[in-house]
Amino acid sequence: MPLVTRHHPKLTLEGARAVLAAAQRRAQEINVPMNVAVVDDGGHLLAFERMDGARPSSIAISLVKAQAAALRRSATGPAMAGEQVNLPLALGLAIAAPAAQTPIRGGVPLVVDSQVIGAVGASAGSEDQDLDVARAGAAAIEQA
Repeated sequence: MPLVTRHHPKLTLEGARAVLAAAQRRAQEINVPMNVAVVDDGGHLLAFERMDGARPSSIAISLVKAQAAALRRSATGPAMAGEQVNLPLALGLAIAAPAAQTPIRGGVPLVVDSQVIGAVGASAGSEDQDLDVARAGAAAIEQA
């Protein structure tokens, strides 16, 4: 087994800004101002903006959603039909990092070449709206 791996995709600040912009465009389309956070694969903040009119109380929630999606390597909220859940990972993270976990939808991992390179979290609307906006942000990376 090699001691070093190479050629892993990595989310850049420019990429994080593209995700943020795509999420904000979707929030404007549905007329719901959002807080949007973009983190790297370790859950560290790369970009954040609170749109005019978005609730300040949702700032921390957007960041936790992004962190949880990055660390769990899956979207936040209940598993959707057909999704596999790594139960030991989910339980371990809930115990080890409870502040970085949430059962609320609106956090989506950013995936390139089957590898999670970060995540986006959106908050200030309903869970469906938050998820819709986060997915729009993630699509910016998938289409690049």
